[in-house]
Amino acid sequence: MDLGLKDRVYIVTGGSRGLGNASAHALIADGAKLVISGRDEKTVTKAAAELGPNAIGVASDNADPAGPDRLIAAARAQFGRLDGILISVGGPAPGFAADNSDEQWTAAFESVFLGAVRLARTAAAELGEGGVIGFVLSGSVHEPIPGLTISNGLRPGLAGFAKSLANELGPRGIRVVGLLPARIDTDRVRELDALSGDAEAARTANESRIPLRRYGRPEEFGRTAAFLLSPAASYLTGIMMPVDGGMRHGF
Repeated sequence: MDLGLKDRVYIVTGGSRGLGNASAHALIADGAKLVISGRDEKTVTKAAAELGPNAIGVASDNADPAGPDRLIAAARAQFGRLDGILISVGGPAPGFAADNSDEQWTAAFESVFLGAVRLARTAAAELGEGGVIGFVLSGSVHEPIPGLTISNGLRPGLAGFAKSLANELGPRGIRVVGLLPARIDTDRVRELDALSGDAEAARTANESRIPLRRYGRPEEFGRTAAFLLSPAASYLTGIMMPVDGGMRHGF
């Protein structure tokens, strides 16, 4: 299936690793051009080189107020246009309600919530009809995940913002979509499994609760993200797409 991504230009934040990187690879494979960002200049430069000549890397922290303008300027300078953005943010510190400090909450709010809002708002001002804004969120939008209290608090609010933005931008022909990953086999998920003290047992227990009986592969998530960002999904907006192997049982 031709997704219509050839020569379209996207920004992918958090594109040097994890789900952002998987999404970047899927977009590039279908002909898109990318600006990927990450906090570490060496890492993001290496990741862009691995993606090939149609990608550039820009060191930028999602919490940096100047970051969105810098990323958009890079897209226009390198590729002459911008068609969309995928906002992927590293997960906040794990912990329970009694454990997480004010400092951890503040840092997570700046990066996970306010940083994402700022990126989306800035991109919305630049995009024209056919543009798209995507958010990588979490299955915690629908159901809290034990041990991830900060994420449980912030991700649902960000999903609400995304749905509001979809309503506001729809008349301009700009779409807004969200992706809700559950157990995808990334470094982040392996780290969370290890917190239990027995990563292998934690994985086995989690897989038993997934109807497909396995963790998702990053490339499976990436292909879903590429589809939702593509013109092939041109009548999809305001949706929150679970990428979870069937873990969410409700409608």
